[in-house]
This record gives sequence, structure tokens and C-alpha cells, in this order.
Amino acid sequence: MITTRLTASGFERLLLAAAALFCPFLLGDGQTPSFAADKAPGRPAIANFTLSDIHAQKWSLDTQNDKQTVVVAFVGTECPLAKLYAPRLAQLAASYAGKSVAFVAIDSNVQDSLAELLAYARNAKIDFPVLRDVKNEVAAQFGAVRNPQVFVLDRQRVVRYRGRIDDQYGVGFARTEPKQNDLKQAVDELLAGKDVTVSETPAVGCLIGRPREPQAAARVTYSNQIARLFNKRCVECHHAGDIAPFSLTNYEEASGWAEMIAEVIDQGRMPPWHADPKVGKFSDDRRLTDEERHEIHEWVAAGAPQGDPKQLPPAPSIPSNGWHHDQPPDLILAMSKTPYRVKADGVLRYQNFRVETGFTSDKWVEMAEVMPGNRAVVHHVLVHCRSPHGRGGGALAGQGFLVAYVPGLRPIAYPKGMAKRIPAGSVLTFQIHYTPNGSVQDDITRIGLWFADPKKVTHEVTTIAAANPLFVIPPGNENYAVEATSNRLPNGAQVLTFMPHMHLRGKSFFYEAVFANGKRQTLLDVPKYDFNWQTSYREEQPLKFPAGTRIHAIAHFDNSEENLNNPNPKAPVTWGDQTYEEMMIGYFDMAVPKRDHPDSGRGLHEDRSGRGGMPFTGLSEDALRKTLKKLDANKDGKISRDEVPEWLRDQFDRISGGKDISVDEAQKRLVRLLRRTDRS
Repeated sequence: MITTRLTASGFERLLLAAAALFCPFLLGDGQTPSFAADKAPGRPAIANFTLSDIHAQKWSLDTQNDKQTVVVAFVGTECPLAKLYAPRLAQLAASYAGKSVAFVAIDSNVQDSLAELLAYARNAKIDFPVLRDVKNEVAAQFGAVRNPQVFVLDRQRVVRYRGRIDDQYGVGFARTEPKQNDLKQAVDELLAGKDVTVSETPAVGCLIGRPREPQAAARVTYSNQIARLFNKRCVECHHAGDIAPFSLTNYEEASGWAEMIAEVIDQGRMPPWHADPKVGKFSDDRRLTDEERHEIHEWVAAGAPQGDPKQLPPAPSIPSNGWHHDQPPDLILAMSKTPYRVKADGVLRYQNFRVETGFTSDKWVEMAEVMPGNRAVVHHVLVHCRSPHGRGGGALAGQGFLVAYVPGLRPIAYPKGMAKRIPAGSVLTFQIHYTPNGSVQDDITRIGLWFADPKKVTHEVTTIAAANPLFVIPPGNENYAVEATSNRLPNGAQVLTFMPHMHLRGKSFFYEAVFANGKRQTLLDVPKYDFNWQTSYREEQPLKFPAGTRIHAIAHFDNSEENLNNPNPKAPVTWGDQTYEEMMIGYFDMAVPKRDHPDSGRGLHEDRSGRGGMPFTGLSEDALRKTLKKLDANKDGKISRDEVPEWLRDQFDRISGGKDISVDEAQKRLVRLLRRTDRS
């Protein structure tokens, strides 16, 4: 239900990574109690307080009388945004060394332990005092609501600034760099003897876990209802060692997050599910029922009571081997023999790793799972299969696609009798998107394969797509549409899952079936696409279509300034691997009877279209010509191989032989090729 993960990023927008976005569950909307920002005389100062630090030493505000300015930062050990900003606070404190500024961090969360706080400070290399506000009294005096939230005190210990550290990260977005360094600006202005220009900003982060007095006679308690609900909806991710930043397997931890859980449910950010409920029925639908929502709200309103521990349900079954299957994989392959080192911050392009399978015979895979070695920095992984007998490994039409890891995606075995085939001699390619999280990290990601008995496989599963890489999204356009249509589905085709894929400007995604007679059927509508949660929508029952049916997809992109994720709303956007570029891929899994398969014996590495994933399906001849003319960069009437983007060169070579070709001739050859493919 409340799956989250911590990562951070730079130029790639690390939505999933920068806690502010990959954690819609944990991060608040920035709404904090109003704070009077006037500077009139007589405004009350913060009273002295004394707390113990993580080393059992006493620290008092009065001991800082020699400092002109004191920065008080409220933090938490599990909130991804608080983790992300901890190293930045350490760096800011170091930058003011020798100046009249004191930094102090305070943890007021009831659910945070001393051991967790020690690790938090150590990992962030925090040298200034880190205090524990066990009774939440200091947080109440400041009016602190979230973490991270900072307060800047002047010489008289009056609050002159409160709010965020800067504006780089927020709910659902991350900028390449901050536009406003609010904390630094406030400190610099006070040191210079000036008034603080901006005295208050929204604090975006996790609600502070405050102590409560539970109602003794509450109807809904953790033991009799909420634990069962969490086991059903949340614990698959919220347990030790999985992608969520904290566990929901015990009362102490769950009660500390109670108010935050209620908030994100109210705002519709959790559970992460983005499909229109009016369209389709999906087995992995994460939506809460009305009754479940009501129970959570009633529990929180009653002070999150524990109830009678004797009523607790049995602990959910969590595979001890780390894989999401009762049995260990038949084969585990690592992306490399040595770890890949992820730098602490900045930009990392997608990393690619090549792994030999060593298969001497074809293998049928009924389930595959990618297990990141370090979930804190692995945003997503795509694994493709490349055979010595075919291209494979491409994304345009899904050719060679084996399995993916994205936040919240859970592997499920294919229906009985269905499997993907990996031909003998194949190579697996891992494409990994790493998102730095503030400290140097190592990773060895692995894939687990569960094999099916070839004699029991009746249907071969392949991942294909309706994809269109030939688009240019105009600057500032808030609702730019890109369409794509798949090849004709063969006889006996069944569609199992849908997985739309776009990047940071992705706004919505729509699938429909277009039948040979012209009729259409809506299959999936995702009105609010979220790059942080790239969900695979699994049909409750496979969808059966008559031969000749096509899958049509429509994606909309927001390249305007209103899209806070947008790396550059003033630039046109084209296809590319990196998250600051864009993709339009409507992946879907298709199962076809082995005996009727049009390319029997080729395996999932081969493109079923017979044209190497040529991305021009569904274009009219006029649109095709306009598209080809775009490739003619120097406008000489010819297309040279150097003018063709690298990702399109394999397809270009098929029609040109790798030589220059006129736009007219390219159009003629493509039309002939597409017509031949459509007839097949």
C-alpha cells in the first residue's frame, strides 16, 4: 500500500530517487500551520531548552549565547527527504565554520530509535549536535510539523526564518538544482545585519511522529483490524530488506506513521495506483476499499490504539531467500562479477551490463525477477535477451524484453502453460538507472529465473509494444499527443499485461484495441501517469482478440513550466534513453499458442513484426514522408547514416544497406516493407 524508496538525483530528475518524489507516501504537501512573519518588537523568543544528544551529552540553547545565529533542523531517520537533505545540512554547517552560526538537529519522532539516529548522523557525516526530543516538547515549542524543517534564530533567539532548506525537491518533482536556497539566504542576511527577505516557506516532508493518547474503548485497533489490513496491502514492501524505508510489521513503527498514512490516503497518493477504475479489471489493483479507508481513519482519529496483542493475526509469509517466490530461482545471474560503484551525487547515465547465459539449449521461463543489490540507489532495471541468431535487446517494439524492476512492481508467474523462451547461446543485457542518494554506494543487481517444463508449455509469451520514437514535443506544450499502433495480432493471441512507459514529461497514457472491422475497445486508461511508479497492469483474465486486431496507444506529454518535473520547458524534446529525454512505449505481454506462432522456433529475442521493430506502424504515407524529411538534417534531399539517430540505425540499414538514400526512395522502400509486414 505504502511502498516508497529513497534515492536522489541531479540532472536526470531522479523522481524516484529524490525522496521528494519517489516518496509520495512519506512527503507532505507542504501545508504547515501559519506562522507570523512580522518583525515587530516584542515577538516572543524561543525559550531555552535542554536535550540529550546521541552521545548522551546535554545540549542547551543557552550555551550558544556567543553565536549570532542558530539553525535548528528537525529531522527523521526514515523519511527519504530527511535522509537526502542530511548531507546537505552537514555541508552547509561546514561552510559556516569560523562564523557566528551554530547548527543543531533535533529528532522528535516517537518511532525513531537511538541506534537509527546514530546511523543517520554517521551516514550523513554530521559533525554538529544531533538531539533527541523524546517527549516532543521542543517540536511543540517551535511549532515544527514535518521533517526536514528548519528554523533560523537571531541573536535574541527569535525565529526569523522557518520552512524548507531549498526548493530542489517537492511532492512528485525534483529539479536539477535549487532555484531558491532559502536557508542559506536567511542565514547570510542575518549575518550581514539585514532583515530576512523571505521569512517562511512551505516545509515539505514527513509528518513528525508525535506521542498520542489512544482511546481505551476504540472499536478499531492495530491488533484486531489494522495489522490485518497492513499485512494485506502494505507489508509486501514495508518489511526489513525491501524497498520501503521503514517496516509496518510491528505496532511501534506503524503507530508512529499513523497520521502520515491518513494524509496520503486522503490525498490519493497512496496506494500507488493510477488506472481509471472504470476501465478493465486488474489482478494487481492496489486501491483500498471504502471500508479499509474508513478503518484507517477511525484508527488514526482514536489515537492509533494498539488493542489486545492476543488478537494479532499471524505474521505474513515473507520469503526468507529475498525472492518473491516460495522456491528459490532455478538460476541466478549477476550483472557483473564486481560491484558497480554509484557516486554520491550528480548525474549518472544509464549503465549497461552484458551477461552470458551459457545456455546450450533453449530455456522456457515461467517467472523472472530482478533483485537490486542496493535498492537505495537502483531506480529501475530493464533486462533484455539478445540471441546469436537475431538482434533482440531493443526497446522500440519490446523485442527481446525479458523482465523489469521498477518501484512497487511485483513479479508474478505467467498463467499455467505460458512462458517466455530464451534461446541457446543468448546473452542478457542489464540496463540500470542509478540515482545517487548522497553517499557513495555499491551495487550488484541479479536476475532470478524459474524454468518451466518445455513439455507443459502451451503458449509462448513475448513482450511487444505500440511505440513511436519519431516525435518532437514543442517547448511549452502542456498536452502534446503522440500515437502509436502495434502490428496485427496473430491468431489465438491473448494479452496478459500492459505497461506504459514515458519519462518526466509523461502526463497520461491510453490503450485500446482496434479490430479488423474498425470497432474499438478501451483496454487501459491512465489519466495521471507517474514516472515514479511504472506499474504493470495485469489483467484478471487474459484478453483474447481475433487475428488482425491492433493495439493502439495514445500518450500525452506536458512540456510546460507547470510540470515541475520538467528539466527544460523551453526546449523541444525528442526520443532518448535518459530521463531528461522522452519515450513513448506502450508495452504489453502477448501469449500465442506454440503451434500457431508465426515465428515458431525464433524465441523472444526476435522481432515478430519481420522488420526489426521498425517504428513507423500506423503512419499514413503523408505522415511517413514528413517523418523521413525530419531525418534529412542538411535538407539535401538525402538521408545519410550520420543523420540518423544511433537508436534508429539498425532499422535504417535494413532499407538503405547503410548507404545514403533519397527521401523519396526511403519512403518507397518503407511503404513496400510495411505492406509486406501487414500481409504476414
